[in-house]
Amino acid sequence: MTEANSSEKRGFFTVINHEFTWFITGRMLFIGGLRMTPVLLGWKLYEITGSKLALGILGLSEVIPAILLALPAGVKVDRSNKRNLIATCMLLYFVLMFLLLLTTSSYTSQWLSPKHISWVIYGIIFFTGVVRAYSGPSFNAFLAQLVPSQQLVRAASINSMAWLIAAVTGPAVAGLLLGFTNITISFSIVCGMILLGYLVFRQIQPKPVSFNPGNNRTWESVKVGLKFVLHKKALLGAMSLDMFAVLFGGATALLPVFAKDILHVGPMGLGWLIAATYLGNFIAIAWLTYKPLKRKQGTLLHYMVGGFGFSILVFALSNNYVLSFAALFVSGLFDGVSMIIRGTIMQIFVPDEMRGRVSSVNSIFINSSNELGQFESGVTADLMGTVPSVVFGGCMTLLVSIITWVKATELRKLEY
Repeated sequence: MTEANSSEKRGFFTVINHEFTWFITGRMLFIGGLRMTPVLLGWKLYEITGSKLALGILGLSEVIPAILLALPAGVKVDRSNKRNLIATCMLLYFVLMFLLLLTTSSYTSQWLSPKHISWVIYGIIFFTGVVRAYSGPSFNAFLAQLVPSQQLVRAASINSMAWLIAAVTGPAVAGLLLGFTNITISFSIVCGMILLGYLVFRQIQPKPVSFNPGNNRTWESVKVGLKFVLHKKALLGAMSLDMFAVLFGGATALLPVFAKDILHVGPMGLGWLIAATYLGNFIAIAWLTYKPLKRKQGTLLHYMVGGFGFSILVFALSNNYVLSFAALFVSGLFDGVSMIIRGTIMQIFVPDEMRGRVSSVNSIFINSSNELGQFESGVTADLMGTVPSVVFGGCMTLLVSIITWVKATELRKLEY
């Protein structure tokens, strides 16, 4: 092994300190529990309502507060002890998941109609959106306080890998639990994972607040964060490209419909369909953690978004479970490369004292693409039909990739 390679390997392992390990472990437990929830609720809602639109409303219920609170939440994150703020968010999530456990239990169905159960679920998910506005930016901003600055990019890759392990296993475990047990036991395990994640996370010592707002009011601090993003064209372009691609190309909201009505598989099959994308994400990110991209990252980002859109088209037109799984897996590979490029851009361009606010702006783009995309999928499926709506989304994703290739020249030429 050459000296350079040896140094790179040592650099990888120096990221692993005790507090970083607690951070990764606690977050994996927390995210694993949260990622089980869409499978459980999606299956439950479609089972009791038979409505595709209900699946879209589920995403909309969470995204409304998450977007509305994102900018002031970013200021709060920058001004706060991030470790304590994250711990508080974890406890609030635990309470909300326990309420979902009660709402979806067979005992509750004896007292409430399916319509009333649906609205209670939407109400609880609304409050998870409130908590999410603070938890997401807090995690992203806190990472920079746990590792040396020269290791931050690699630590971010490891963090993404850990997130994806949880995101892959969560839906798969949820599907297995629904197949072999029931939704009450499944939500009990969700609550246990979140509580355990909280206890692990509490092992990290509080860190000093890096942002001193001075006499600036909340809105003035928000405007500083917005101006920063708007003036960094590569950063803004990467956020926008991701938002529109996932807004139109995301098929996750309709996976319960594909699983039940088109592919004719049960909850276990649904869990693996959801996990397929994240498995592709994980493999791509694991590879790029050891073999980082060296050049033409901006050009590659456009290629990856186009490939993602084409994979969604293949999935939409498939009625074979293996082909559908493979299409989602390949879409995850494309998206994983895209995630690494976008994440690295975030780390390179954003100073430490603004990470909370910029992460909150980024969360608006992410929430808009994911949850509004979920709502868009539900509405278009209700109007156009399940398969045509996903075909439409895949075509729109390809169109977005072409338009940004022509218009976003600074992003296309980006190298780091």
